[in-house]
Amino acid sequence: MSQCRVIAGEKYLGVTGGAMLCHEIEREIAVEAPGVRYAVDVKALSPSRLAAQVVVNGKALPEHKFAVMDAELESESMKRFARSLAADVAKAVKK
Repeated sequence: MSQCRVIAGEKYLGVTGGAMLCHEIEREIAVEAPGVRYAVDVKALSPSRLAAQVVVNGKALPEHKFAVMDAELESESMKRFARSLAADVAKAVKK
């Protein structure tokens, strides 16, 4: 089963931010690593910082951290975060 969820700080992501962020993460992983089983738990640590714990095929990857300097998170920065997570998932599957 593959899933993404925001487990902390959703208030920092705006009205649809949590759902939009998970949608982007799921979409990018489907492109980079189709069919892989994963779970992503995202924490919005502040208006400009995210962290995610990713489990791929039962194996936990190192915590992934992301920050935007001098700004708040917005849709383009969330897309960059999603692409970065997807790349890590794809790399983990190839090992």
